[in-house]
Amino acid sequence: MYSKDGQSYFIVDGHTHFWDGSPANQLNRYGEGFVKCFYDYHTNLSPYEYRWTLEEFERFPEERMIYDLFESGYDDVAVLQSTYLTDWFVNGFNTTAQNGDIAARHPGRFIVNGRWDPRDGEAGLDKLERLQERWQLKGVMLYTAEWKGDSKGWKLSDPWAYRYLEKCRELGIVNIHVHKGPTVYPMNRDAFDVADVDDAATAFPGLRFIVEHVGLPRLEDFCWIATQEPNVYGGLAMAMPFLHSRPRYFAQIMGELVYWLGADRLLFGSDYAIWQPKWLVEKFVDFQIPVDMQGEYGVLTPAMKRKILGLNAARLYDLKVPGELDVA
Repeated sequence: MYSKDGQSYFIVDGHTHFWDGSPANQLNRYGEGFVKCFYDYHTNLSPYEYRWTLEEFERFPEERMIYDLFESGYDDVAVLQSTYLTDWFVNGFNTTAQNGDIAARHPGRFIVNGRWDPRDGEAGLDKLERLQERWQLKGVMLYTAEWKGDSKGWKLSDPWAYRYLEKCRELGIVNIHVHKGPTVYPMNRDAFDVADVDDAATAFPGLRFIVEHVGLPRLEDFCWIATQEPNVYGGLAMAMPFLHSRPRYFAQIMGELVYWLGADRLLFGSDYAIWQPKWLVEKFVDFQIPVDMQGEYGVLTPAMKRKILGLNAARLYDLKVPGELDVA
C-alpha cells in the first residue's frame, strides 16, 4: 500500500518476472544478447541509485525480489508473467512452473500467469489445460515474436492461435497479455506489430487483451485499435520509466492513452526486474501533466491514478480491495 498527501493507493503490479538469465542458463548467443538488451533498458532508463550490476541483473535471489516488490516497494499483489524462450535458455527464461513455485512460498502475494505458443499444436493445448488445472490460471502472457526453430514469430490472427484463444475461453482464462512493445534483441520488430490484436479482439469479445507496453513505439496504432475494441487494455510496463528519463514524453503517452481509452483500461506494471515499483509508484503519484500541455491532455487526478495503479487490475483478476479504496 502507498499513501501520499492523504491519498492511499492499492498497488497491483501487472507485469513482473522472476527470471534466470545467468550465463549457466544461456543456451547460445541469442540468450546472452536478450539479457544484455534488457539490461541496457535497465541502465538507460533507471535512476542511478536503482541500477544493478549485470551479474545482479542476470539472476537475482528470491529474497531480493520479495524485498523490492513488497517491502521496499509498495506492491500489494504482483502478477508473475511467464516468458519461456526455450530456444535461447536451457531451462527457460521464466516458466509457469518456476513462477508457481515462488507464488506457493508467498501465498496471497502473486498471481501466476501461464503461456502458450500456437506452434506447439495439439500437444500445447493439452499442456495449457494441465497448467490451468495446476495453477487456476486467469491469465496468460504471449510473446508473438518468440523464436521457435525456423520460425521467428506468429500472429494472434493465425488459425492455430484461434484454437488456443478458444481453449482459453473454454477454460476461463480471460486475461490475455500480449507483448507488443519495443524490439528486444534478437527478435524482429514486425513480429511485435499490434495489428493482429484488432482481429483477435473482435473475434473474442469475451476475452480481455492487455497490450503490454501499450504498443510502443506504435502508440498511435494501439490507441486507434483500443478505441474501437472495448476489450483491449493498455499495460504500462516500459512506458512507466519515462517518468524519470523523459517526463514530457511520458506526459504525451499518458495524455494520448487517457484521451483514447480513458483511465479505466490502463494497468500499472513495473516490468521487474528491469525496473522497481518503489520509484515508479512514487514518481507516478507525484506526476502531473505539465501546465502547457494540459489544454490538450487535461490532468491526472488521484482517482485516475488509483485506477491505473491497482483498481483496474484488481477488477480483471477479481482481487479484494480494501473497502475505503475501492472507489472510483
